[in-house]
Amino acid sequence: MAARPASLTQQQIRLQSKSQSPMASSLSTAASSRLLCSTTAAAAAAAKLSFSSASSLSFSLSSPSSLKCLRFSPLISQRRSSVNRGYSTVPTTKCAASDPDQLKSAREDIRELLKSTFCHPILVRLGWHDAGTYDKNIEEWPRRGGANASLRFEVELKHAANAGLVNALKLIQPIKDKYSGVTYADLFQLASATAIEEAGGPKIPMKYGRVDVSGPEQCPEEGRLPAAGPPSPAEHLRNVFYRMGLNDKEIVALSGAHTVGRSRPERSGWGKPETKYTKDGPGAPGGQSWTVQWLKFDNSYFKDIKERRDEDLLVLPTDAVLFEDPSFKVYAEKYAEDQEAFFKDYAEAHAKLSNLGAKFDPPEGIVLDDGAAPEKFVAAKYSSGKD
Repeated sequence: MAARPASLTQQQIRLQSKSQSPMASSLSTAASSRLLCSTTAAAAAAAKLSFSSASSLSFSLSSPSSLKCLRFSPLISQRRSSVNRGYSTVPTTKCAASDPDQLKSAREDIRELLKSTFCHPILVRLGWHDAGTYDKNIEEWPRRGGANASLRFEVELKHAANAGLVNALKLIQPIKDKYSGVTYADLFQLASATAIEEAGGPKIPMKYGRVDVSGPEQCPEEGRLPAAGPPSPAEHLRNVFYRMGLNDKEIVALSGAHTVGRSRPERSGWGKPETKYTKDGPGAPGGQSWTVQWLKFDNSYFKDIKERRDEDLLVLPTDAVLFEDPSFKVYAEKYAEDQEAFFKDYAEAHAKLSNLGAKFDPPEGIVLDDGAAPEKFVAAKYSSGKD
């Protein structure tokens, strides 16, 4: 029996060398990257393993979390094919969805990514479009859709509503490679909420622990996401969002996220190729924004949609209807006048959207410590020269 702990130590050493390689999650090493769960207290006490990543995380079999499972091991083995082919995966045994420490470190990396690339809008869109396929009338997971990372597969990325989102995947894939103990489903929603907060928006009451789907056959059919210019905008918005279990207040509050971002005609078919506010960036130039300072989260969207005084600002049919439909208008008028009320309702609606259809492990989810507050938001210089 004395040889058993020694054998376990050798296996852990092999796992350590694998996990430190960028290719540790490839299909060729799938067999050696399976999760190693401790089987006896004696083995756990006899063997320790230290793992260092870029974030200096350290895990040991003698720690409480690693007695259950070595969290640094990949949850899924991945193979990246070409960008246009998406990300294929094969499932492996796992003990929990995401590691809290790795989630916190990933959040810091997302903050740095936002500062260097100004990619707030596309990360918000990534989280929304993964969660927004949820159908409350279907109980079975993952057929019901929702926040399960099915969007990482080519078949779903090719849906018309997801045009351009492959660029979001390219931005966050290095973070996923660095933190294998974070699921794609959690990373998508973490990136979306962090982008809102870093743009000056409200703190989103998020929880984590979402389980990933394992293959493209689990992707939802096309047509579950909202369109920009339907014949009956109010009816269309209600059909889509009511199917998710959301109400009129939540529809209007979530629409307010258009205060950040631009529409690019080559992707959506809507908007101008560029305006005086977007011709020089920040970030990649071009597109048409809903607001002048389109990287600042505030209530400008509602004010600008209501006034419609600037031809360089975008107003889609689904935007205009917020001040035309009697029920929507109540909330749109309120948010145009009261940013604090908008922030409160938006934070609640965003959190609700991010949980739709998700299967959590543990079932109650994982709530992260708040940590350091984001730096005070300072609007970037825009092409118009306005601060």
